[in-house]
Amino acid sequence: MKTIYVIVALLLLAPFLSACVTSALYTARAEEAHPPAGIFLELNEAKTHVIRRGQEGPVVLMIHGASANALEFSDTLAPRLSDTHRVLMADRPGHGYSVRPKDSSTLGVQAEQMAGVLEALAPGEKAVVVGHSFGGAVALRLALDRPDLVSALVLAAPVSHDWGADTNAWYTGAAANPVFGGAFVQLVPLIGPRQARDGISNVFSPEAAPQNYFDASGIPLLFRPSHFRANASDVSKLRKELAAQQTRYDELEMPVIIYTGEQDSVIKPELHVGKLVGQVPQLERVDYPDGGHMPHHAHGGDIAQKVRELSSAAALQ
Repeated sequence: MKTIYVIVALLLLAPFLSACVTSALYTARAEEAHPPAGIFLELNEAKTHVIRRGQEGPVVLMIHGASANALEFSDTLAPRLSDTHRVLMADRPGHGYSVRPKDSSTLGVQAEQMAGVLEALAPGEKAVVVGHSFGGAVALRLALDRPDLVSALVLAAPVSHDWGADTNAWYTGAAANPVFGGAFVQLVPLIGPRQARDGISNVFSPEAAPQNYFDASGIPLLFRPSHFRANASDVSKLRKELAAQQTRYDELEMPVIIYTGEQDSVIKPELHVGKLVGQVPQLERVDYPDGGHMPHHAHGGDIAQKVRELSSAAALQ
């Protein structure tokens, strides 16, 4: 009888074990294709991966959004600024090659890690901080908690406020589930990459996505189980985090420049930048009527020029 139980158990476990093997193979291939491109800092007992571009000039810290990593800016803003600035592109905790310290799904901890990057690589200096989407929320928190490190914020399609409804996909909740999420994410490499390739056009819509975006931005790294679960945990807790943070935006005293696409299909700009307008004293809003969720791709030249202007203004103060 015991033999039968063992056989049944193995039959039930076989598909899961197969998925685990496939997941491990996928992770190895993804990391071979997209190895770390930067340095590692030990911050709060967790390694943080930072890609650096440029040798001299003012410091710019770039913070990527959900489902992404530090490579998000490598073909857009970094090449436009590296001749005149020191560009720091950091993987948020659990993304790319950064490890997650305790409570990493909170905006406060994510901002603390970004603050650690600036203190380690640009001690005694203030930086222009660029944030895209979820990275905009982290950039805002960094400026709120550590205004001594931030001279200005440049935000592209940022999320800033509780938008009032659960709009997350079902698989986000499954991956973030504390009971079975760890098992669920082992299945993600089987279907996630193909679905992502098909969905990239929706993220860029109505603008065209760059042909090489999937690989150039290291999107395959997202479907490693640990990265996918970290992303799901961040996104699942974001509304609650923003609800607590959004009452503080009137504390911001530095310039805040926001670039937004009126046709954004990922977020509704008026639920975010529309509310920030009434809270932040020094806020400048740049709208693109035919723009989507990725203004730093379609309008990277505009954004880089604004970074240069803000850096120059900060240097004169």
